[in-house]
Amino acid sequence: MAGVVLSGVTKRFGEVRVIEGLELDVGDGEFMVLVGPSGCGKSTALRMVAGLEEVSGGTISIGGRVVNDVPPKDRDIAMVFQSYALYPHMTVKQNLEFGLKIRKTPRAELDRLVAEAAQILGIEPLLARKPKELSGGQRQRVALGRAIVRKPAVFLFDEPLSNLDAKLRVQMRAEIKKLQARLGTTTIYVTHDQVEAMTMGHRIAVLHAGVLQQVGAPLELYERPANLFVAAFIGSPPMNFVEATLADGATRVAARGFSVPVPEPLRGAVAGRDGAKVVMGVRPENLAPPGREPRGPSAPVQVTVEIVEPLGNEVVVHARAGQDTLTFKQDPHLPITIGGTLELRLELDATHLFDATTERRLGA
Repeated sequence: MAGVVLSGVTKRFGEVRVIEGLELDVGDGEFMVLVGPSGCGKSTALRMVAGLEEVSGGTISIGGRVVNDVPPKDRDIAMVFQSYALYPHMTVKQNLEFGLKIRKTPRAELDRLVAEAAQILGIEPLLARKPKELSGGQRQRVALGRAIVRKPAVFLFDEPLSNLDAKLRVQMRAEIKKLQARLGTTTIYVTHDQVEAMTMGHRIAVLHAGVLQQVGAPLELYERPANLFVAAFIGSPPMNFVEATLADGATRVAARGFSVPVPEPLRGAVAGRDGAKVVMGVRPENLAPPGREPRGPSAPVQVTVEIVEPLGNEVVVHARAGQDTLTFKQDPHLPITIGGTLELRLELDATHLFDATTERRLGA
């Protein structure tokens, strides 16, 4: 096993900087998820770790060894691609064996490793089939098996579930998580899906435009986002954002349609900033509708219901508060009427304030 360290890693394509000074330390045995929108540089970062892209600046270390100039085959990594990358003319067994044969693994050891991987992934009945005879989920298991048999120091996953339907994605992400926990192999997993990131990773690294925004445990990023981008990207439904001004000696947050007190935990951070422009962020579950008691101190916000989205176990409601739209969650068994007005209770201690200029979160 081995940790992976990226120190000041930069990637340029001509004059275009795709990755800028990336600092990331992935611990031995850790499941690290790189997440961000398309084009943020996450797959490029992964391919640099794999040796499939050259590093323009900085260093990449695997197990304490700098690998910038080490060929991919000598980095002791195994990569699983979005496209599965199986050899169509080979059987499942031959696909699993291929990398081991290249390394001249003795036949007895090769057979043992293939049998072990097939048993772990439940693909023993498929060994004689070719990829065209497999479903998408079965092909992904074979791709996983091809990585497992090599017993690498590091697993690299590049959006491996993107081609699967929603139900199978949920099943496969659980299987990958269990597999990683069983094997204890250091894993870097790239996805654009923040739900995948939240449910799978020990820690998450959020990238935007080639720059690392924040690294932390899923709950840390959810409850204490470093900036507006992370706050908006992590969470479903996404966090509500309201443009506001600090008023009354920076003791109140005045939005365009309502005003609430500055949350007690943030008063020190905004002291002396009376009149400053801020963005207030509050997650849908921290707006308590009638019928649910708010958690901790709260303030009233009057809204008019515009859209109701039933999801079975809950209803997501979009409502208007002055010039701003607020999304909140409602018990599906309680009545709610489009066009009706009601009073929400905004949970103050769960509210975030961001500097409108720097977009950084205010407070510790």
